[in-house]
Amino acid sequence: MTFIPESLTLENNRVMLRRLTTGDETNLLSFGMNEPELWRYSLLKASGKEGMHTYIQQAVKDWESGSSFPFIVYDKKMTQYAGSTRYYDIQPEHKSLQIGYTWYGKAFQGTGVNKNCKWLLLEYAFDVLECERVEFRANATNSRSIAAMKSIGCTVEGILRSHVIKHDGVRRDSIILSILKTEWHTGIKQALLHK
Repeated sequence: MTFIPESLTLENNRVMLRRLTTGDETNLLSFGMNEPELWRYSLLKASGKEGMHTYIQQAVKDWESGSSFPFIVYDKKMTQYAGSTRYYDIQPEHKSLQIGYTWYGKAFQGTGVNKNCKWLLLEYAFDVLECERVEFRANATNSRSIAAMKSIGCTVEGILRSHVIKHDGVRRDSIILSILKTEWHTGIKQALLHK
């Protein structure tokens, strides 16, 4: 698996994903200021001006350390920034990574933005980086997120009990889902493309 290039941009006719930078705070600030419910299940709370600033600073710091590659998501149809997602827990030696920290503003939920983003992220992970496994995790009570992951072809692997501490100090159970390279090439890729 190759390293992810610094200037990586993924796009199709619906969305563009490019590396999140500190300069993107103004592009995402309205979500932090006006949509506090977006952070209900999040490990990193980005509500308010300070919350969004901290969220982006941490994402950039994680990129600089090589532990993640955060993207800002632009919706070409609505000509607006829609949210953020990232590759993280990048393990070249095991040919695996995780996709997560995904959130979109309310106006972009259920519009096809997520499926287009996941298509681009999965295609790059499996077809360019040659990953053998892509993993997803979520709060085990976040039914909407779990349904979205299942709808793109993820297989549920199990629950990590009392796995991590949320921003409110409460421990959460995390559900683990995944897609394997063989599954991607024998059906999920084509099925997701048609969605």
